[in-house]
Amino acid sequence: MTIHAKNVETANVSASGTEVFIPLNKLKKSPRNARKTPHSEAIIEAYAASIAAKGILQNLVVEPELDGEGAETGFYLVSIGEGRRLAQLLRVKRKQIKKTEPVRCVIDTVNDAHEISLDENVTREAMHPADQFEAFRRLNEERGWGAEEIAARFGVTAHVVRQRLRLGSVSPKLMQVYRDGDLTLDQLMAFTITEDHARQEQVFDNLTYNRDPYMIRRQLTQTHVAAADRRAVFIGAEAYIGAGGMIIRDLFTDDRGGFYDDAALLDRMVIEKLQGFAESVRQAEGWKWADVHIDYPHAHGLRRIYAQPVALSEEDEAAYAAASDELNRLTEEWSSAEELPDDVDKRFGKLEAELERIDALRHAYDPDVITHGGVFVVLSHDGTARIERGFIRAEDDQPERRVQEGSDGYTINDDGEIIEEGIGPERDGDSDEETQDAGKPLSDLLVRDLTAHRTLGLRLALGEQPDVALIAVTHTLAAQAFYQGAEAHCLEIRPTSTYLAGHANGIEDTAAAKALADRHAGWAADMPGDVANLWGFIASLDHASVMALFAHCASLTVNAMKQPWERKPCAHETADRLAAALSLDMTTHWAPTVRTYLGRITKAHILAAICEAVSEEAAERLAALKKQPMAEAAEQLLAGTGWLPPLMRTEPTVLAETGNARSEEANEPPAGDLAPLDATD
Repeated sequence: MTIHAKNVETANVSASGTEVFIPLNKLKKSPRNARKTPHSEAIIEAYAASIAAKGILQNLVVEPELDGEGAETGFYLVSIGEGRRLAQLLRVKRKQIKKTEPVRCVIDTVNDAHEISLDENVTREAMHPADQFEAFRRLNEERGWGAEEIAARFGVTAHVVRQRLRLGSVSPKLMQVYRDGDLTLDQLMAFTITEDHARQEQVFDNLTYNRDPYMIRRQLTQTHVAAADRRAVFIGAEAYIGAGGMIIRDLFTDDRGGFYDDAALLDRMVIEKLQGFAESVRQAEGWKWADVHIDYPHAHGLRRIYAQPVALSEEDEAAYAAASDELNRLTEEWSSAEELPDDVDKRFGKLEAELERIDALRHAYDPDVITHGGVFVVLSHDGTARIERGFIRAEDDQPERRVQEGSDGYTINDDGEIIEEGIGPERDGDSDEETQDAGKPLSDLLVRDLTAHRTLGLRLALGEQPDVALIAVTHTLAAQAFYQGAEAHCLEIRPTSTYLAGHANGIEDTAAAKALADRHAGWAADMPGDVANLWGFIASLDHASVMALFAHCASLTVNAMKQPWERKPCAHETADRLAAALSLDMTTHWAPTVRTYLGRITKAHILAAICEAVSEEAAERLAALKKQPMAEAAEQLLAGTGWLPPLMRTEPTVLAETGNARSEEANEPPAGDLAPLDATD
């Protein structure tokens, strides 16, 4: 039997099974509709977009509304299709259609309205997400529709469409694994960070028990460079793309700018840009050479000379005094203000910049150092060019031989050789043979014998004079810390300083590293240019300054790292005691963040930290989160709590136990049956 669609305004047809066009304003929600939870705004938007593009593809099912006496009111109750009715009302609100727009419906007076409404929502199977992803990709590839056009036709955002298109481009092998249930959607999304199917399959085949999405992303991007990397910051996205590079974006997580896919291209661009900086510095300042490196070449082996204090010109002194006076006056005048006016704030900035400019003139390099020396231009931790000045290459390091005049008619050169003078017939009437014998150097064996005895004497004497010993040790440490390659010390103490940046990525970015570098640079600026004058410099310092220099040099040798192949339990225990003696508080230097700690431990460790630092309830609230969101939430919760991992903590009991033991030992009376040992026993 053929059913013809009719217009209810021209024929009042209520026979069950009849297909009719009913004006939108004659349709109402059925009170017997099984869906009580309202449709979401997103689904109504999607229905509206779909209907606008393709019309209503599925009829609404309705029944006539009856009044109290059982007569039809002229309105119809929607049993199936309430979402589509709401979508049409939304289009009316947007003035896309009229409120009398005819809607194709099927009248059903036979079936129970509640039951068929329930049946419509229960007896159905949603399309598998993989089919949806691939279908979107086909629309893009076969019809040429972009993300915006597809989004408009399906009522979703363009970003959602891009996500589905990216998922649809995953390797067919992995898509089938996802269909089979052996990959979760989160894991599949992690694979979309690259469109290289071979790479996706390689990483999948090498996955172990740890299949967390972040681990998949890490393996897929291990040959790429994050946008937050100092090299990427230095070059910038625009320049990199302009040079032919491509930035890979993760559409499913906050990728913080994406990943630069060509590390070799990026490194080449960094070197070229650094070379431009280096040449500018070399020409502007007059250095003999300028060398560039991405990382600071710690093993360069060159001697370094630091800028020395110089007197300011009268003009600069006057300018500095004027700027300081005005800055102090403004500071006092606006000390109680909560917010500075723009003009005052700008004036503060100009004064501070002027003071910094003049302060920079207080230290300068000797023109001879600039003529024979050079600079390293390296990439700093924050993505800026860093200039390290004052390095002397071996072929340029040939200082004039210094000759000291002796009181007995001889001179001593830099190598310690004695050059006899004034010995000859004119002086004492000796024969030529006697003159030759007198000028003959001492034998090596005799020199070794004599200097061995002198060394013994020095050892004995130094052990009896602690003040001189302090100067000697400080001299030895400083000579090696500030004058690389200079053998100017006679104490066989060899300090070593492990390069920490090679073990902890980003450690040079920290405030603690900056403070240590500033302290070292401050001492370096005060050091004499010639290491031969170092002893006199240290000996002229007051006791507090000698102790400060000694402490700084000693601090450079501290190594409390734990390496997996090392077995140094006593050294680690000593490091703990040193931390306790120093009352080390690592909360002033380090905090647990996603980058430094939380993103590198298991979820169980994160929850344990939250439980210890905050509360068990807080840990329970995070327990259901995935790894990355959990780490980010934990960072916020731990901020300001002062929580540290056990490895970073300073245990006060170590110092307390040591102190108590010493006190008891000092207060213990001497045993009556023990006499002091005689030195000859």
